[in-house]
This record gives sequence, C-alpha cells and structure tokens, in this order.
Amino acid sequence: MLSKRAYVDHLKGVRLFQDCSRKQLELIAGSSETVTMKAGAPLVEEGKDGREAFVILTGTATVRKKGRLVRNLGPGAMVGELSLLDRGPRTATVVCDTDCTVLLLTQGGLLRVIDEVPAISHKLFASLAGMIRDIDNRSVG
Repeated sequence: MLSKRAYVDHLKGVRLFQDCSRKQLELIAGSSETVTMKAGAPLVEEGKDGREAFVILTGTATVRKKGRLVRNLGPGAMVGELSLLDRGPRTATVVCDTDCTVLLLTQGGLLRVIDEVPAISHKLFASLAGMIRDIDNRSVG
C-alpha cells in the first residue's frame, strides 16, 4: 500500500492538479480512495456516463477509441477527468493491461474539496485552459 505522500506526489504529476499546493493536493487525496483492478478490467468504457476519474498508481493500461489504439498509460496517468468534471459520456475505453492500483477520484469528493477551498477551482480552470490550448495548437498547428 502506498503512503498518502505517494498519492500527493502522483496527483502533483497530473496536469489537472499541477498548480495546486501540497495542502490542496492532500485534501484531494484525502477525498479519494485506492482501488485494485485486475488485468483485463476496464477502468472506463467509451460512451458510458461517468462521475469519477482514476490516477494510475501502479500497473499499465491501454486507451482505445472506437477500437483503435490511442496510447499506453502507466503510473501517474489520469483517465476520466472529463467525466469527473461534467458527468458526460466517456470519450474512450481504458483497460488495465496488468493488475493496477488506482486512486479513485469521485465528482462528489472533488466538489466537496472545492466547496471547502474555492481557490482550487481557479487552478483547475487554468489547467483546463492550458490543456485546451495544447489541443488547439496540435490540431491547427
């Protein structure tokens, strides 16, 4: 079992949370739980609604969109962040290649932390804007 410090270190490496302070990351980590998934288990399924995101702590997973390989993920990668924020349908399927330990972040848990420390939302908005800019730059050039 990883320590709370390790969870915070993993969250710090996630782009969505990169601007959060250590104390804010501790609150986010405290609102989450660890889950162990077996190899072959789906973390998220394309088209299905979601309300949570996962940060891979140990193991590897594969992302597929419309059945096509998108990329492979390892420790520190986050999946499901869009559904975490908007409860919308999953944009891809992510399946564990190996047994994985993940940090499960629920929408309710994150919203409670944001209600407690509203400044976190400003940091999340800035991170999201940066992610959108990167996507725009890649698609337009």
